[in-house]
Formats: sequence, structure tokens, C-alpha cells
Amino acid sequence: MSERKVLTKYYPPDFDPSKIVRTRAPRGDVPAGPKVQTVRLMAPFSMKCTSCGEYIYKGRKFNARKETTDEKYYSISIFRFYIRCTRCSAEITFKTDPKGMDYTCERGAKRNFEVWRANGETPAGETDEERLDRLEAEMGEKSAMEELEAKVVDAKQEMAIADALDEVRTRNARTERAGGKEVGDLIREEIDAEKRRLEDEDEELARRAFMTETGERVRRIGEGEGEEEGASLLPAAKKDTSLMPPPSVPTFKRVIKKKKDLGASLGIKKKPTLV
Repeated sequence: MSERKVLTKYYPPDFDPSKIVRTRAPRGDVPAGPKVQTVRLMAPFSMKCTSCGEYIYKGRKFNARKETTDEKYYSISIFRFYIRCTRCSAEITFKTDPKGMDYTCERGAKRNFEVWRANGETPAGETDEERLDRLEAEMGEKSAMEELEAKVVDAKQEMAIADALDEVRTRNARTERAGGKEVGDLIREEIDAEKRRLEDEDEELARRAFMTETGERVRRIGEGEGEEEGASLLPAAKKDTSLMPPPSVPTFKRVIKKKKDLGASLGIKKKPTLV
């Protein structure tokens, strides 16, 4: 494998170093290169094709032809670029603008956003009549937008006022129904009324529970009658308790259960032991 870094060079036998002369061209007389070159670039601004209406966004890559024009801004050369539309392949041309530090679209497309309009500057080559027409059109668009925005704001205000009026009317109607009382008093009255209603329902249920099927009310036993009846019931209770057998005393003795002989049920007989 040969060396990558060549340390020695080959000189032919007829090599004459005196024939090699270093020449420098005077400043300004540099030989120009090819006037048209093929370069790879990105679209410097978003544009719309005038042939098919295709939108080309900023930063789209193209294989373009770069042309050096005869125009100059002071000593800065101006270049022209030729690209093709991505949809209809129509030719689009734009060139550099050193004065405005931007690009100028010449033909084949229309620029979507123009920086000079955002900055309030006047484009190059625009006459007074064109400038007046442009300002009138911009003022017309601006006034239409302002009118639309004002209408939207007025509609929002009207809706807010209507909501506020509805709320006031509802509050006034509630106050009139309450007879001029405050909200706290109304709430307390409602709570007391609910309590009374529940108490009435409980009383009605108790009254129905202590009524017979015929509708008569069950009488309560008086104090004297209750004592006599209780005294008459005591000896009977004592007699009943005397007749009952005494309770069995629990024992905790371990009881051994006899094992069941499962062999007899299966037909198995055990031989008697000889001992």
C-alpha cells in the first residue's frame, strides 16, 4: 500500500525550473469566471407562482442558475437567480438587492410578504401615482377591518349589558316575592318550615301506629293498674322459675371419642393376635 503523505515528488529529466515564472495580474484586472453557474440555494422569501398559483415557502431548496449581471451597487455585484416552479416548472427570476439588504422578485412569481411595507418604506421605482393608489387601497382595507372590529366590540358590550340587566331583573323579582326580606331571613324561614313539616309527619305516623283496625285509639295503662298487674304477675314468674330445672354446670374435661371401625364396613377382618 502506497503512502498517503507524499514526501518526495517526481521531476522529469527535461524539467527546467527557470521557465516557471510567478506572475501577478494587476488589481482590478482579475479574469472573470463563468457568467452562469449552477448552484444549490434556498428560496429567500415566500412567493406565489403567477402561472399556476403554487405557493413556494421560504427555505425551499432549488437547483438554480446563478448569473452575474452588469449592474453594481457601488462596488457590490448584483446576481440574478433562475429557478423553476415545483408544480408547473415555470421559470422564476429574482436578484439580489444590496441597497435594501434583501432580494427583488423580477418575474414568474409574486412575493407574499414585502418587508418595505412592514417598515413603512417606499419601494424602489414606484411613482407618486402608484404610491397614492397603494396608500388608498391600504387605507380602505384598514378602515374596513377597523369597522368590523368595532362592530364585534359593540356586539360584545351589548351582550354583557343584556346579561347584567337579566341578573338585576331576576334579583328584583326574587326580592319582591320575598316581601322585602333579606336572603338570610328567607333561608331561616325555609329551614323552620321544613322542620315543622317533618315533625307533623312523625306525629301522624305515631298516631296511625297506635290505632286499631276499627279506628279506635289504644288506651295507655294507668299507674295504679300497672302496679296491680305487675304485683299479680310476680308470683307467677316466681313459680315458673321454681319449676325450671337447675342449669347444668359446664365441664372442661377432655372426652376421647371412640374410633369407628371402617374395616368391617369394607369387609376386612382382622386376625386375632397370638399373644
